[in-house]
Amino acid sequence: MNNDILATLSITDATRKLATKEISSLDLVRACRANIERRNATLNAYLEVFDDVEAQAIAADTRRAMGEKQKLLGIPLAVKDNILIEGRRASSASKILEDYIAPYDATAIKKLKDAGAVFLGRTNMDEFAMGGSTENSAYGPTKNPHDESRVPGGSSGGSAAALASGMALGALGSDTGGSVREPASFCGVVGLKPTYGAISRSGLMAMGSSLDQIGPLTRTVADAKLLFEAMRGQDPLDSTSLDPSFYKEGLQRKKIGVPRHLLARGVDADVLKLFEETLKRLQEKGYALVDIELPSAGLALAIYYILMPAEASTNLARFDGVRYGLSRRGESLFDDYACTRGEGFGPEVRRRIMLGTYVLSAGYYDAYYGKATQARRTLSRECAAALKEVDVIMTPTTPSPAFLIGEKSDPLSMYLTDIFTVTANLTGNPALAVPMGEVKRTKINLPASIQLTAAHGGEATLFSIGREIEAV
Repeated sequence: MNNDILATLSITDATRKLATKEISSLDLVRACRANIERRNATLNAYLEVFDDVEAQAIAADTRRAMGEKQKLLGIPLAVKDNILIEGRRASSASKILEDYIAPYDATAIKKLKDAGAVFLGRTNMDEFAMGGSTENSAYGPTKNPHDESRVPGGSSGGSAAALASGMALGALGSDTGGSVREPASFCGVVGLKPTYGAISRSGLMAMGSSLDQIGPLTRTVADAKLLFEAMRGQDPLDSTSLDPSFYKEGLQRKKIGVPRHLLARGVDADVLKLFEETLKRLQEKGYALVDIELPSAGLALAIYYILMPAEASTNLARFDGVRYGLSRRGESLFDDYACTRGEGFGPEVRRRIMLGTYVLSAGYYDAYYGKATQARRTLSRECAAALKEVDVIMTPTTPSPAFLIGEKSDPLSMYLTDIFTVTANLTGNPALAVPMGEVKRTKINLPASIQLTAAHGGEATLFSIGREIEAV
């Protein structure tokens, strides 16, 4: 089997072939590395490819030969640069952590190590996960494998691009406001943002602690389920993590809620056409379409861009040049802080720190942060009420396909890309992005994606309907 076929297998298919000894983990790793050597210099998806990848694969093949049968044993994965792997560099694509070496494994990584996964390397991202295009990396932008003049989405753009270009069989990202689902949409793969607390955040560099979640990027819904089930579970190192008994059974009513009042907000006509065609095919499979109202969803972006910078400014206060990371000296302690943070953080990170500090400051806390917190609770109640009547809420994942690198130099236009994704992070609901077809831009076909949002613990419902979408 040639390298191109091996490197583009689904995890499910690769597991089947590994079990029958048709292929080895070493074969898979070498196929992925061949694509890395051929494409990464252009795409800039990986910041680092680990030097022991073949040794990891040989160890996995040995475990399988001794009778181990875990489904992820020997599967090569890419890992976003803000998820800790013990002994490996973890920079969050920032100069301030350029030489930081992780002292321990993230809980999700530990579970995948136990399952026998092979880690190929760390992938590029928007600095500290702040961005929707992977243009904010301190190490240069990642390019979209479908059209190298376009962005792969963000902030998990490196992981999505690595997967879409055959440089990994699966990948890990983190999702704070759509950072797994948006790049999944732009690169034509599946992306899952789990229920808040489903996967431990221990070992994930924090941006917005009440919003962040580790999530998988895969070629199929079945693969997303495999990775999710391997990583989920309660963790004593994360007090917000959930017990497995929290999860619900699958599909109940075969009803899909569509908030059509949100779809008039700048969705490209061809993306909307694909969305309606996908809904129609699901209707033909026996699903009922129900128009729903989420009155506060129109405020979701405003809520998010108050709460997220507030949490980010607090979380990033630890990078002060004293304890770890970049350190610059000035004439006073204040100068030490100012020089270190001014040189170490990029423009988007500095912008969000300043915004977050402002909304938390005396005199503005109640006017901005307090009101946003109240609006978030209202939005959560509206989503919970809607999901008592329908199985999922469906929208396009993004209003458009991947945009050109440099096209959205205005931060506000960039933030609008998150219009459909931020709600699930604010409410803690699980959401799944599934490819729904392609649209044409300048003679190139680009992927577009549909987003499914379920009740808390409703991942089984997402996987069930997601597989139906793949089949239509």
